[in-house]
Amino acid sequence: MANVSKEQILEALKNVIYPGFTKSIVDFGFVKDIAISDDEVRVFVDITSSAEEVKKQIIQDAETELKKLGIKNAYIDISAPKAPIERSNYMTGKNIAPQIKNFLMVSSGKGGVGKSTTSVNLAVALAMQGKKVGLLDADIYGPNVPRMLGIEGVRPEVAGNKVLPIKALGIEVMSMGSLMEEGQSVIWRGSMVMKAIEQFLRDILWSDLDVLVIDMPPGTGDAQLTLAQSVPVTAGLTVTTPQKVSLDDSKRSLDMFKKLHIPIAGIIENMSGFICPGDGKEYDIFGMGTSEPVAKEYGTQLIARIPIEPAIREGGDSGKPVTYYQPESETAKRFQEAASKLWDFMQKVQEEGKADNSAIQPTTPPGVSACSMR
Repeated sequence: MANVSKEQILEALKNVIYPGFTKSIVDFGFVKDIAISDDEVRVFVDITSSAEEVKKQIIQDAETELKKLGIKNAYIDISAPKAPIERSNYMTGKNIAPQIKNFLMVSSGKGGVGKSTTSVNLAVALAMQGKKVGLLDADIYGPNVPRMLGIEGVRPEVAGNKVLPIKALGIEVMSMGSLMEEGQSVIWRGSMVMKAIEQFLRDILWSDLDVLVIDMPPGTGDAQLTLAQSVPVTAGLTVTTPQKVSLDDSKRSLDMFKKLHIPIAGIIENMSGFICPGDGKEYDIFGMGTSEPVAKEYGTQLIARIPIEPAIREGGDSGKPVTYYQPESETAKRFQEAASKLWDFMQKVQEEGKADNSAIQPTTPPGVSACSMR
């Protein structure tokens, strides 16, 4: 091997530009040590990015420069922070509602599967379990939450330049249905829907909530994308029915969570079986448990099977959610169990996020610093 010094190696490494910037790994102070032996040179580099492509580029460029010095056996030892758990806004840290600890996105691939009924009863169940809960009806075109909670016709109060959420059954509620006349249609382009979602998060005077349950419109469009880009969604929940057509659409919802880096809490299979009011037995009329293979495919769980029970329909129409007004019913018990599972999942996500954050350094390299040599 050619007789080279640390100074020569360091000078050569000044030609290794940190990917995405104009300065070298030497200028940034990332070269921490150089070890020279009879048959090899080993360079120790600390970088602030966890991206594999950054590491590979630095190794490739450094080896090229060292070969120009006649060094055949060059080893670039790179230390990098642990890759973060990917979830919405994890990298940017954007959160336009920082007083809210957890955000639960309740979504579905298609309409008519009981998504709003599920959102209402889960929010009520979480509140009954002692959590401070908010419920945002983000289904701009079909806001049904006010009727389901018995607050249709109730208008929110204004405090300064903020709007106070409506209180119902121990939860804070906001819905487009509370801001417009009954039966009035919303004929908006996507950009207006996106703006409304942002305002519901920023301009509503939500208190310090443990969790905000967000009833999303069906599908995978502007509203979902806006939410994921506005707050760090803690968990995504998909609501489906046992039929194959619904399950096909649910896969699209689960795929959306993955693409938006939202941790998938699981699936709730709604209208799963029928509880006969006469004998109290549960009958499989539309299918039951068909969501389990889909859950396994996406590495998640079946949170609950919610049966068809007359009390659900009656409670939704009368503004008396079954979980609150008929807590001893089978459906209410299943919603309570589902709420407990979801809370445990959100706590796990938060704990993993904290542990991961403690190991993460800034992704933007600092200013020029001297290269320290051991």
